[in-house]
Amino acid sequence: MPRLRAFSLLPAVLVIALATATMPVLAHHSFAVFFDQEKTVTVKGKVTEFMFRNPHGVIRVEVTNPDGKKEEWRAETNSPSVLKRRGWSPRSLTVGEVITLEGWPARDGSNYMRMRKVTRENGEVVGKPFEFHED
Repeated sequence: MPRLRAFSLLPAVLVIALATATMPVLAHHSFAVFFDQEKTVTVKGKVTEFMFRNPHGVIRVEVTNPDGKKEEWRAETNSPSVLKRRGWSPRSLTVGEVITLEGWPARDGSNYMRMRKVTRENGEVVGKPFEFHED
């Protein structure tokens, strides 16, 4: 009887293992699918979040439009290992700090970009800016 119970759990365990194994693959995507390498976009705003994580980091900023309306922009970064080689650390940006983000815009027109360059309010560039390359 215990042997039969083990076999009845096997399909469920396999489904969970397969679903879990594919999550990182789904999280990582091609640059060209989401971003337009032929264009750039620049926004200035206040950092609301900086996540230094795999597979890509994230910078969120609150931008005030010319009409005074606030909107959120999200910038995807490279992985922490690439960022470190380019002079970044988990403490490179602080919530509340005003920065200018430059990057390649999302193809769908959303407030989303792939980060190329970050500049502090005093003109200091954070790390070394990125050039286009698909990863």
